[in-house]
Order: sequence, then structure tokens, then C-alpha cells
Amino acid sequence: MKRLKKIFMIFLVILALLVGGVLVFMQQPQFGRKPTGTRLERIKQSPNYRDGEFQNQSNTPALTEGSSYLKVLTKFFFGKSKFNIPGALIPSQKTDLLKLDPKENVLVWFGHSSYFMQIDGKTFLVDPVLSGSASPISFTTPSFKGSDVYTVADFPAIDYLLISHDHYDHLDYKTILELKPKVKQVITGLGTGEHFEYWGYEPSKVIEKDWDETVDLGAGFQIHITPGRHFSGREFARNKALWVSMVLQTPNKKIFIGGDSGYDQHFKKIGEQFGEFDLVLLECGQYNEAWKYIHMMPEEIVTAAKELHAKKLMPVHWAKFSLALHDWNEPIQRASLEAKKQNMPLVTPLIGQKVDLDGEQVWEEWWKEKALQPE
Repeated sequence: MKRLKKIFMIFLVILALLVGGVLVFMQQPQFGRKPTGTRLERIKQSPNYRDGEFQNQSNTPALTEGSSYLKVLTKFFFGKSKFNIPGALIPSQKTDLLKLDPKENVLVWFGHSSYFMQIDGKTFLVDPVLSGSASPISFTTPSFKGSDVYTVADFPAIDYLLISHDHYDHLDYKTILELKPKVKQVITGLGTGEHFEYWGYEPSKVIEKDWDETVDLGAGFQIHITPGRHFSGREFARNKALWVSMVLQTPNKKIFIGGDSGYDQHFKKIGEQFGEFDLVLLECGQYNEAWKYIHMMPEEIVTAAKELHAKKLMPVHWAKFSLALHDWNEPIQRASLEAKKQNMPLVTPLIGQKVDLDGEQVWEEWWKEKALQPE
């Protein structure tokens, strides 16, 4: 009996040490900070905040019916595709962003959901993740080899840094710190500004908005904050900050920035209110039937683009990180097939390749290169 008590006490001590170690580790700044004070009071007034957290417009369980976290974890350890990482370096180009003609309207993609835009003389940077990882523990989700061809030093001054939500593959601590001297204004959803202030950004540089609110930037530039169907959180507590999509209206262009979202009725409503769009950027990867309510399947992004009244669709959220179970290039293969069925023009540049927002370009199916395929 004494021996059992001793073993039990040792177990409790080890457990306490483990829990304490995790709590200490999670005090590191990369985890960010939950909203407090006047920011929290403002959040509580939001019609989208109920029962202590932000809510989606439709019922959105984290996992679909019949799925469980045990099943998902088992598949991650034992059922992941052997080709979820490319078989060779991701091909890329290097556009000199510091020498762009200020009259050019261009977009440059950095893989996943990170991209730079220069439109009507203003610069925009969306969800930049340039640290080589999409995790607070860098070795757990490294970027694909060849996908990190840009650093913060390659960027000009950024008029507007746009952040869709606070997940690590969209809000990267190291990148955000390095960007601080270059960013003039941050625009994001309610609550996410707490991270920026914690990381040393001046409160006056951070604008936070709720769904269906607008930021008037003057001179014909507006950003309308629109819904998504997703979730937020950088630690165990979820949905303390808002996840958003955005409608970027400039004097001559209209762009939809999709962020992360499961398919839902909001796309049709946004299309009816703001369409047509010159370009829509929608997440295309890191999906699974088990969590399809929070990440669209590739075929659904084409339907969503149609509902948004898009002239062109650019699939993002792929080609840099493995955050799901599928082949690394399955998202773009499936989206391409569906786009042909629905007659939706796709924009599929290499990482770093210049996208001319005023003209037409022919895109190579570069993800089909032999070196990138399984043996």
C-alpha cells in the first residue's frame, strides 16, 4: 500500500512539473495575449460575440458528424499521405519589390496565404509568414524547401498590413516583429490588435473592426470587413479574437481577401453586396472531410468564387506548409479541374512571380513538374 502511495505521489509530481512546464512555456511572447480592458469591453458589445467567444453565422462544429479527435490524431500519425511534402524544391521567381514601377498594379504571392499587392499607388501585405515555420515550435511545421525566397528586407514600406485572423500560419510573430519599422497601418478583426500591442506596435497604428464594418482610407480606398466561417486562437482558449475576410476597394480595383473559411452562405451575400470582383483569393488547401466546416474543399472554392461574381480566382493556402493529410499538390489539382468545369479563370503563379492585375497572363501548371511528383 505504501509503495502504491509512493508511486502515485511520484506520478502527481511528474504531472505537476509537466503542467507547470507547459504553462511557463506558453508565457513566451509568440503566443500573444488575449484581449483585456477596453478592447474586451468593446468585443462584448459585438453582435457576433456570445457566451464568452465569437460565433460563426452558422452552426460550425470543429469536426464533422462521425469524426473524433482520436480518429483525426490517428490519421495524422499513421494515415498521412506519403506525398504531403514535395519531392523537390518548390520552384520560384524573385520579383524585386523595391524597384516596382509605382504605376504598376501587381500581386506577388509568397506561398500559403501570404501575398503583397501594389494597387493604385498603395502597398498591401496580407497574412505574411516568412519565418520558415507555421508554429510556435518551429520544427513542427517547417515550410517546404524552396518556398522561402523572400525576407522582410525585400519589402518596401507597407501602407496597410492586413491580417485575417491570429492562427500561426497567418499571424507570424517573428515576421510581425521584423515588419514593425515598415508598417504604417494594421487592419484586422476585433481582438487581434491585442497581439500587436503586446508585441510593441503603437495602438494608433492598429485598426480593428467587426464584420460588416468599413475602414475608409481616403482617396477612394476602402476596406470592408466581411465574415468567414472559421475560428481563432493561439493557445487553448479559442475564439477570443475575430476571423475575417475583406473586400479591398481601390479607385480602380476590387479584390476579395478570403482568409480561412468553410463554405457557407456568406459568399453569396458578399457577392450580392460587393461583386463583381477583379480577383478573389480563396483558401484551397489544408482541408479534410473531418473538418470541412472550417476549411473549404477545393471544389467549393470555385463555387464560392462564382457566388462572389469573380472575374478571376487565385487559390491560396497551399504550396508552403503541410497542415493536413492530403498530397501537397492535391488542392490545386482538384481546384483546377473544377475551375474548368465551371469556366472560372484561375491565377496560379509561382511563388514570387509577378501577377499583372491589369492584364492577361498564361499560367503554367508548374506543380505537375516531374521532380515534384512521387517516385
